[in-house]
Amino acid sequence: MPVARRTSVVVVGLIGLFVGTPGASAAQGEPVDEPAQVTLVATAPEARHIGTTATVRARLTDAEGAPIADAPVTMERRDRQTDSWVVADDLVTDEDGAVSHDFTVQPRANRFRAVYAGDETHAPATSEPVGVRGERIDSTITLSGPARVVDERRVRLRIAWQADDGREISGRVRVLSKEAGTKRWSVVRTPRVRQGSASIRVRPRVDTVWRVVGPGSSWHRRDRSASHHIDNVPPGTPVRLPSSAPAPSIRLPAQSRAVGQGPNPVVSRIPNRVWSSMVGRSWHSGCPVGRSELRWIRLNYWGYDGYRYRGELVVNARVASRAVNVFESLYRDRYPVRSMYLVDRFGWSSKLRGANDYRSMSAGNTSAFNCREVVGRPGVRSPHSYGGSIDLNPWENPYVTRRGTFPNSWWLSRSHPRVAWRSSAHPVVQIFSRNGFRWGGGYRDYHHFQ
Repeated sequence: MPVARRTSVVVVGLIGLFVGTPGASAAQGEPVDEPAQVTLVATAPEARHIGTTATVRARLTDAEGAPIADAPVTMERRDRQTDSWVVADDLVTDEDGAVSHDFTVQPRANRFRAVYAGDETHAPATSEPVGVRGERIDSTITLSGPARVVDERRVRLRIAWQADDGREISGRVRVLSKEAGTKRWSVVRTPRVRQGSASIRVRPRVDTVWRVVGPGSSWHRRDRSASHHIDNVPPGTPVRLPSSAPAPSIRLPAQSRAVGQGPNPVVSRIPNRVWSSMVGRSWHSGCPVGRSELRWIRLNYWGYDGYRYRGELVVNARVASRAVNVFESLYRDRYPVRSMYLVDRFGWSSKLRGANDYRSMSAGNTSAFNCREVVGRPGVRSPHSYGGSIDLNPWENPYVTRRGTFPNSWWLSRSHPRVAWRSSAHPVVQIFSRNGFRWGGGYRDYHHFQ
């Protein structure tokens, strides 16, 4: 038995020696070939405008610089949100070993790389990342339209907005305006530009300057248009006075512009606001008519500058309709009025014991009711105290008294076809006459009608 056990051990050892021999022989034979190294290079433009197309290119070559054709190459883009590379395109190299990928440039996240997985003979490769800087493009916004507008009419202003490469821009813009000769701009509209264009209609009542501002965005820069000037011109014909004619010695601000079409008269009882202004000026205790007997008239008239304004008068209720007829005719025939403020504006006159008609005349102001004494005749009650008289354009139509000529003597020997009358044949005098008003020209009170 002991002999048999030793034999068995020898066999095992021989078998082990025999088995180990082939392994040693293989290790000493020809080595297996490893995949050859390759070069993968990606290129891209340094910068492009945001929203335009840019091209990333990659080229795959072997160790000797020869191109590798028909090789699968993946183009990957860096995702900023996940901070990882994601597949942008799967491509195959051409005969020159090249691939290319077109993409839209974004404000950010324009980093790419090329990846080659390798094959049996070529090792895998990944290019160095390349980036394209997204740049905002300049934009140009313009504002165009008429250079003048007739007062109270509308004109159209047109807005055009483009990127400098010709792309049309859409978005909301700000239209600003200011009165000519001033510095302060105000935003008047915020229209939306669609596909590079928009338009607005405006009705400037004075000479104005306009401008439009287009804001910037993620892909284009902001821009501001050049200033566009619009001259406001009167709808009527301005009065032409002699160059040597004196101007009124008291200057008044222009009244509010006209309201509505035509003369648009409104006759009403005296409101509290107007009455409180009258008391202690054009009306006071002892006057022959009271509040209930008077009417407040508001109407449009043609000014000396050719514009339409809205004036006011207080007259006796009995003559209100005839006064309206007069001023409607003056308006229709375009006979202008210098101004038409209530005489209370000029304060109290202790000399006249009523509202200060001296100052009203010196301003060329048209007025009616005024419970006062006659100019130049102390102690004599004026017919204006009853509300049935109207003084029209007194600066060009003076009143001659024993105490002097008011408000000036320059116009005394002169007339004007539109604003100054020295004869009952003048059309203005005829208009009053047809409506039952007698002219004061007979006693050289040329601006007076009653």
